[in-house]
Amino acid sequence: MLTLRMTRHGAKKRPFYHIVVADSRSPRDGRFIEKVGTYNPMLPKEDAKRVTLVEERVKYWMSVGAQPSERVARFLHAANLGAKVEYRDSPKKSAPKAKAQERLKVAAEAAKAAAEASSIEAEAPAA
Repeated sequence: MLTLRMTRHGAKKRPFYHIVVADSRSPRDGRFIEKVGTYNPMLPKEDAKRVTLVEERVKYWMSVGAQPSERVARFLHAANLGAKVEYRDSPKKSAPKAKAQERLKVAAEAAKAAAEASSIEAEAPAA
């Protein structure tokens, strides 16, 4: 199966990626079929050279069945070359545990009750 994915180049702490068409079984930085673009995360997001693509080759490889990786699919969508990609769900590990969620609920209810009480007090003198 063909994939459009990134291979890492550049020095330590200074990443630079080539966007390539490769067999999905090849190693990340190993053999590839064709280089179709670059990605330089060190440049600001507004910079035009941050992501460069050879559009006609990308369209060709997509037409032959190459599947983009999630990150490359985002780049293609930004360049109007592909459909919007659905992001992966965030891991459940980062969610607060049960006791912390209960504390948050209690704090939210207390804040809501305090807001209602203050709005009632504010209306009472006016009446």
